[in-house]
Parts: sequence; C-alpha cells; structure tokens
Amino acid sequence: MFEITNLYKEDIDTKDIEYVLGIAIKKLKLKNVEFNIILVDNDYIHKINKEYRGIDRETDVISFALEDDETFPEMETKILGDIYISIDKAKSQAEEYGHSFKRELCFLAVHGFLHINGYDHMNPEDEKVMFGLQEEILNEAKITR
Repeated sequence: MFEITNLYKEDIDTKDIEYVLGIAIKKLKLKNVEFNIILVDNDYIHKINKEYRGIDRETDVISFALEDDETFPEMETKILGDIYISIDKAKSQAEEYGHSFKRELCFLAVHGFLHINGYDHMNPEDEKVMFGLQEEILNEAKITR
C-alpha cells in the first residue's frame, strides 16, 4: 500500500493520514498500488522545489508521479510515486485558513495523492473535478474545516 516516512524534527501522528488515504484508495477503486508519503520541513521542500521545479521557495506539497514517465515498465503492482509534505507549511496554513493542523495535513496528503493519480488543476474544468473529489474524500473521512 503506502509508507509514511517522517523526516521532520518532531514526531507526527500519522493515523489520520493513513485513514483518509485508505478512503481515497477505495474512492478511486485502486488495487495493488504503492506510494510514499515523506514528511519534511520547509528547508527540505524548498530544496526539492528549487531543484525539480525551478521555484526558489518552500511549498506545502510536492508530488512525483512515477508512471508519468512513459519509460516506466508495466508491473503487477502499480508504483504511484512520492508525496512530500512540509509540516512547517501545513502548520502555518492551518493557522492562516483557520482550521486544524489535522485537516490541513490530511488535505495536503489527499491533494498529493490525487496528483500522483493523474489529477490536476491547471484549468477550471480539471480544478473542479480534482477539488470536488478532495472534498468528497475529506468529508467521507469526517475531516472538515
């Protein structure tokens, strides 16, 4: 299924991420998938953002979808990729948006998960689909604002 690696400076309770991503996997009717969630600080995600996206600042979540690469071989287990989440950014955004850290962390996990499954928000139609699905998953998990 998926593994959560905490590279952040303090322990982070990941049970809510595990729960909401379990719902997301069922919602997308996925079977035999693997992916990673990596919890990091702002400095770490800033370096990734600069190196891979050419953007010289921290961000909240970065997803690397492995099967976006056409040279990736077809396998029985579908390896989706990696999702990096900045805990620092999740904390500050939770405060900024006036909801819980739990809600922000789960939102970012679902957002990244949808990206590694081919969803995007580059145009209004795609954004409506992706953001609608995010809210459905979070609501089903009873993770509300």
